[in-house]
Amino acid sequence: MRSIPLLASLLLLTACSSFRGDPEHIRPVPAERLLAYQEAQADSAEIVVNRDFGMMGGGCYVAIEVDRQVAARIGVGEVATFRVRPGTRVVGITPDRQDDSLCGMGRLLREVALPVKAGERHALRIVSQNKGGFDIRPDVR
Repeated sequence: MRSIPLLASLLLLTACSSFRGDPEHIRPVPAERLLAYQEAQADSAEIVVNRDFGMMGGGCYVAIEVDRQVAARIGVGEVATFRVRPGTRVVGITPDRQDDSLCGMGRLLREVALPVKAGERHALRIVSQNKGGFDIRPDVR
């Protein structure tokens, strides 16, 4: 009987952390929320960003920026692909400013610099943690 409160508190602590979804449950970001970096060029590379499943911010979109330009609005369990030129690209996440609810009013800025060469494919993952909030990091599957 004493283990029930302990189990309940452990579930509450882990419920806000995100988790990687099975590939069959991940959906592409719809075209109307892909805002930039969609055209392939002769020397382009790909950056693939996947957002984990989880309760934290689950009802909100997160804006993905490439070189500090909003490139997409991504939801939970979605994936977006961007075609970029070679060089060091700065990929980040910020609140979705198109959302006029509390979701779009938060303070969030996480960035990662990626040295990109023509023909390469880089994978990034948006995670949420109950203590650290949102983060974007290399996806090392």
